[in-house]
Amino acid sequence: MHKNLRQFIDTLKKEKQIIEIEAEVDPYLELAEIHRRVIENEGPALFFKRVKGSDFPVVTNLFGTRRRVDLAIGPKPEETVQRAVSALNHLLPPKPSILWQEREWIMSLAKSGLRYSKPDKAPVLEIQENSVDLTRLPVLTSWPEDGGPFVTLPLIYTEHPKTGEHNLGMYRIQIYNQQQTGIHWQIHKGGGFHYYEAERLGQDLPTTLFLGGPPALILSAIAPLPEMLPELIFTSFLMGEKLSRVNVPSHPHALISEAEFALCGTVSAHIRKPEGPFGDHYGYYSLTHDFPVFNVRTVYHRRDAIYPATVVGKPRQEDYFIGEYLQSLLSPMFPVVMTGVKALWTYAETGFHALAAAIVRESYRREALAHAFRILGEGQLTLTKFLILTDVQLDLKNFKTLLETVLARFEPESDLMILNETSMDTLDYTGRRLNHGSKAIMLGLGSSKRDLPRQFGGENLPGISNIKPFCAGCLLLEAPPFREAPDFAQEILPHLLGEDFKNWPLAVLVDDLDLALDTTGFLWQVFTRFDPAHDIYAETEICRHSLIYHGSILIDARMKPDYPGEVLPDEATIQLVDQRWKDYGLTMA
Repeated sequence: MHKNLRQFIDTLKKEKQIIEIEAEVDPYLELAEIHRRVIENEGPALFFKRVKGSDFPVVTNLFGTRRRVDLAIGPKPEETVQRAVSALNHLLPPKPSILWQEREWIMSLAKSGLRYSKPDKAPVLEIQENSVDLTRLPVLTSWPEDGGPFVTLPLIYTEHPKTGEHNLGMYRIQIYNQQQTGIHWQIHKGGGFHYYEAERLGQDLPTTLFLGGPPALILSAIAPLPEMLPELIFTSFLMGEKLSRVNVPSHPHALISEAEFALCGTVSAHIRKPEGPFGDHYGYYSLTHDFPVFNVRTVYHRRDAIYPATVVGKPRQEDYFIGEYLQSLLSPMFPVVMTGVKALWTYAETGFHALAAAIVRESYRREALAHAFRILGEGQLTLTKFLILTDVQLDLKNFKTLLETVLARFEPESDLMILNETSMDTLDYTGRRLNHGSKAIMLGLGSSKRDLPRQFGGENLPGISNIKPFCAGCLLLEAPPFREAPDFAQEILPHLLGEDFKNWPLAVLVDDLDLALDTTGFLWQVFTRFDPAHDIYAETEICRHSLIYHGSILIDARMKPDYPGEVLPDEATIQLVDQRWKDYGLTMA
């Protein structure tokens, strides 16, 4: 579709989907605040021509609407995936007549792959810098409490030290000094697996950080692909042509020919430095922890290189639209990879890992649990915190409909399972320790067991300032702050066993009820603020080795004192951008 970043930018110009900003902008806080205001209003991509302290322009908000994601990739990949999955039943065993009928999409797959270009045909090699100075790059500081400037669209390439299998992932990069960065390798990512193996062997791991290149390269680095599908091959599939690479004598990795930048070096074994804090896509600061360090030896870049960046924070940001597209693209493959799973969706508003839902087959009692464990054992889905399952056909993207469907069928005595002492996404601090937490599985299967109320007509509860339904069967309770009343959930639980609440299977304690009334606010405020083992309450009976729950399930989704703070812009930056808004040439308020 597009072989490099600038082809995509040209397309955005033709479609009037990008604005050039002539005024000089500071990459420290100011640029990110402009970006956030534009994406909140579903505005265009932004090309900052003059960035303070750097010779390189910055482009952001490339994928800030579903339309721009579609412009980046085009319709062909989705059509190919759908046709391939629908053809599987009659392709095996393969017959010449069937293969001929399906030749169009099969031939498009045959175009996928890698090729090598000559050095003089690889724009990334136009400039080689052996005296590395990373502070020349226009790296953004997005939030006032960030630990420093962070590369926010880094494409990190590594190879397994034994097998040579490659991984391309997006792992945030904090600039420490002119030649060194942090590298935020999380426990469930391919680059982290490669580093683990290299460190076990006592070796430094050769690493390449790409910036720019085909838009498909950025999406592939984020995509939750099966381990057997290499990211560079997936990039080529999305592009509809072979991905061009070029060899360089001083580095073991071939470079992406059409990248804007390639930073080449090694990640040292057994060396850690503090990394963070950083305002992340959960909408909170991830805290300072020790992570490996990336030592950059050489920088290659185009003569007129463009620095791509993004800003993360509370939803919806660019990662929301990228994630929605990738799920739509890959969802037809889930029933192929996981037999019995008919549909699956994760929710960007929760940071993806905090909540997933699936439609599964239930041909015998509790078969759904087998599918639940299959889901929780698959790739990045292993870090799912809360999994909702049903066997009813519905649109999983419509969360209110899903929750109502499940609650109408939910039996607390048997349909809630909490798994203690499991791993958790590195960026999710609700488990109270880094990478530690718990999981919950909630089932809503078979025929409806109750009529769910939509209006609450009961009396108020002691200490509760407001009660409103989020949807049928689910009540929101605005409660005192956790710091003032840490035991409030346990104290209020007996009241939920009364007549007023018997038909409300789920109640949620929140800090801000009005924020939680719409779906985006509910998903973000609730699922990023509780850990199942700590924060789910119910009247509980122990029967031998089983926990049996009765009555309404209560989730305490209030902010806890040991959670990291919510990301908020500082007042000085808000005032600066207010004062300069006309200078940027932007029309939206």
